[in-house]
Amino acid sequence: SWYEDTVGPRPEYPSLDGDRICDVVIVGGGFTGLSAAAHLAKAGANVALIEAYRFGDGASGRNGGQLGTGQRAWAEELEAEYGLSRARALFDMAEEAKAHLLDFAATNTIDIDYMPGQLSVAHKKRYVDDYKRHAEIMATRFGYPHLSFMDQAETARRLGSSRYFGGTRDIGTGHIHPLKLVIGTAKVAAAAGAHLFEQTPSTGIISSGGKVKVTTPRGTITADKCLIGVNAYGGNLEPVSAAHIMPIGSFIGATVPLGAASKVLPGGESVDDSRFVVRYFRKSKDGRLLFGGREVYAVADPKDIHIHIRRQIAELYPDLKDVEITHGWGGYVGITMPRKPFVREVMPNVISIGGYSGHGVMLSNFFGKLYAETVAGNRDCLKLIEDLNIPAFPGGRRFRAPLLFLALSWFALRDRI
Repeated sequence: SWYEDTVGPRPEYPSLDGDRICDVVIVGGGFTGLSAAAHLAKAGANVALIEAYRFGDGASGRNGGQLGTGQRAWAEELEAEYGLSRARALFDMAEEAKAHLLDFAATNTIDIDYMPGQLSVAHKKRYVDDYKRHAEIMATRFGYPHLSFMDQAETARRLGSSRYFGGTRDIGTGHIHPLKLVIGTAKVAAAAGAHLFEQTPSTGIISSGGKVKVTTPRGTITADKCLIGVNAYGGNLEPVSAAHIMPIGSFIGATVPLGAASKVLPGGESVDDSRFVVRYFRKSKDGRLLFGGREVYAVADPKDIHIHIRRQIAELYPDLKDVEITHGWGGYVGITMPRKPFVREVMPNVISIGGYSGHGVMLSNFFGKLYAETVAGNRDCLKLIEDLNIPAFPGGRRFRAPLLFLALSWFALRDRI
């Protein structure tokens, strides 16, 4: 990925070799797990974290880098489902998550290439009134004054493209270089005393007799508590999480630097659009267009990703129809049926966290902190998410992936008509 090419040599951590005993074992070296390890270790816990590959090789180090505001669902949608009081609590939690991420990076001097601003835009004219109402509701009912409505002319000016019909501009959020945050968080965790292991897959998790045993190819970790933070990369590790969190493909391309004369995103904001299969894009600090879409393209070779990405770029920016794509990469996003996070105690003393549904840059880091608070005896904040109704995907292990593919294909078709 372009991210990997711009961080220099990545710190390497050893693989586990032998048995260990600790207070907390964490499976997964992405944002959730590394954040939890850092906060647990700073609080004095003996914590061990294992990662099957390298830190950030999953979604945490390969995503679109956008923070967003609130939960994945709009605040008024949460209000319709849960009432104003609970919807505001969920929104306020997400705002706290945003502040935590930026404060954590600043306090620990992690340069995350933060750039302010986000545009959310309507790809169909009939959606525009919804965006206008959304901006009004955010200011009046949720106390968020940073969101403003954009008409079609302003949207075109800020995008440098006339393809969209309107939307909102959020000056209270922004976008980051996610792999820099992964690397920095791992360094913080290690410096605080967390035991970090890469290239160490979990081969099983068993909870019995008040202890949790996590097996690996070259050793077993025995702990009082366990956090599963693998999100879309759980496979068959733990069946409850696998039934509720589904991986879907996400692909991103990076262009050559567009140059100072480019009219693309002159304000430097990130963008997400109203498609169910969301298109998301932004400019990097060196002026590249990073463009992504959550559609599973039928590509046998990752080198072909640039063909599909360039086609989507050209729909918005015809002048870039021949732009050079220097990097193309893909990975998996963990989604849930209602597009809300999944937090559940899946066996005694084992909590699984994931299913951020494309809103994980901001939430996952904060949920790692909340898990550390839970271990310390304060489960109140995490409980707000645990209590959400997250049904399993239909079809069981055999049929849920084909059913999801059909559903996403249907929604992708609706996006086009």
